[in-house]
Amino acid sequence: MRSWSVLTNSRLCLGTLAAVVVAATFMFAQAPGDMPFKIVRLDPALDSIVAPDAKLEVLGDTFGLAEGPVWIREGQDGYLIFSDVAANRIYRWQRGKPLSIYMDRAGYTGKDNLNVGQQTVAGGRIAILLIGPNGLTLDPQGRLVICAMTDRNIARIEKDGTRTVLADRYEGKRFSGPNDIIAKSDGAIYFTDSVGGLRGGDDSPQRELSYNGFYLVKDGKVTLLGSDAGHPTDFPNGIGLSPDEKYLYVTAGFGKTFRYDVLPDDTVANGKLFVETGNDGLKVDRQGNLYSSNNARGVAEISITAPSGKRLGAIQMPKIAAEPSPRICATNVAFGDGDGKGLYITACSGLFHLRLNVAGILPGRPS
Repeated sequence: MRSWSVLTNSRLCLGTLAAVVVAATFMFAQAPGDMPFKIVRLDPALDSIVAPDAKLEVLGDTFGLAEGPVWIREGQDGYLIFSDVAANRIYRWQRGKPLSIYMDRAGYTGKDNLNVGQQTVAGGRIAILLIGPNGLTLDPQGRLVICAMTDRNIARIEKDGTRTVLADRYEGKRFSGPNDIIAKSDGAIYFTDSVGGLRGGDDSPQRELSYNGFYLVKDGKVTLLGSDAGHPTDFPNGIGLSPDEKYLYVTAGFGKTFRYDVLPDDTVANGKLFVETGNDGLKVDRQGNLYSSNNARGVAEISITAPSGKRLGAIQMPKIAAEPSPRICATNVAFGDGDGKGLYITACSGLFHLRLNVAGILPGRPS
């Protein structure tokens, strides 16, 4: 299997929503072609992570394209924020309260909507315009950091609400559309960049970088760590860190996740294929298990892989055959709830919640 080249030099990187509980059968009228929610067990070790009878909770099902979930701790509990890429908003979901707008015009602050944002078909037949924010994270000080995909930059929201651009170009060339992001405990930021911010995607005349890459932002400097130059089907997408921050995970194209050693200067080396699954967002739990959004072979799922690289199983999302077809695809995940054992799943038009037996890594401060 081909690994990405790694550069280590210093060149420079809806109203109130009622929760519906579902178990092994999804609580919609079943029809021929439907695929119910289920836990797919490939190894007995999965039972200690997610119970075989775990229930899926539907928190919302009418979003344009849900992405980038992040749990924000507040007291003994907290709330979830997540992107709607098609709406150019970040929403806030909190137990017992109506869904609310956390931030409007979050990913594109300009006014020329006719000439920005790639058009795609996400999880169904409806054309979606990628006009808003994508990946979200918190830095060690608890400040929100946004992949402002259509603004083509990485932006930090200060405590007073002002917006600071942390990075918008590499070697003088503008990013194409920052996609996913993770912050290290020392303040270093890793993110992926793809053509999602460009009308016309790969063929956009506004494209300045000829490749999709993943980068490090540290001390005001941007370093390119790797790219899909020479093998464009392996474009970087999801990105995450192991609990001890010794490894960086990056998904590549459709069905590959690579693992890199994180060096003392926060650059990476020794990229190797870790598991043949994953094509979008990913996160890790405190035991080091990797949760990868995967949509291969027409099945939307969250694949769970042990730190050794052994696949343990998957959380298979429901697929409804009725028309108009609900757009349920796995885009990203986040850990949350007061104990960190809640798994929140963004899935195109849907937002879901599932309780686990293990706690996950929450951004914003050391676990």
